[in-house]
Amino acid sequence: MGDEKPFEKVSKTRPGHEVLRRKRQPRRRLRIAPNVPAGMKFLRIIITQTPFVPMLSILTVLWLLFSAAFYFAEHTANPDVSSYGQALWWTMAAVETMGTPFKPITTAGELIGGIWAMFGVMLFWGTIVASVTVYFARRKEGTLKQIVSTVEYNLERLDDLSLEELELLKETTDRLIDVQIKKREEVG
Repeated sequence: MGDEKPFEKVSKTRPGHEVLRRKRQPRRRLRIAPNVPAGMKFLRIIITQTPFVPMLSILTVLWLLFSAAFYFAEHTANPDVSSYGQALWWTMAAVETMGTPFKPITTAGELIGGIWAMFGVMLFWGTIVASVTVYFARRKEGTLKQIVSTVEYNLERLDDLSLEELELLKETTDRLIDVQIKKREEVG
């Protein structure tokens, strides 16, 4: 398997040209076990390239703060909120829109609960929608666009790059330009 070449020669279309065709990989069969490497790659992309982790952090901090505020507003008047843990559960249930068997009694509790329900739902579902959108937008981008965006990013911070990074940037841009020149020569 290690000695196989990914390309095979095909008959020449023009004198002097050498044509290579990529060898076709055998079709893959349906896997019964989950594809763990693909799942890990998906998680890595979600964690590193989408707003999921920062938004989840913000949501967690707000959840803890609103739970504390809800607890202090309700714990003396509402027997159903006798501990901070119950306030945490109530605020989580309010965000998940599954409802709770008890409702706030005090005006402050109703106000805090209403604001939390709106913000929490927007942040929770917004985080999921934003992460999925970014994930699929990045997958659609393609490798070449990712390389170009990396080059553009590095060009913007030329003064901060080391000598090795500058040399790598030069090699990369030279290769990109060479590929584009070859494409234009083939067309024209």
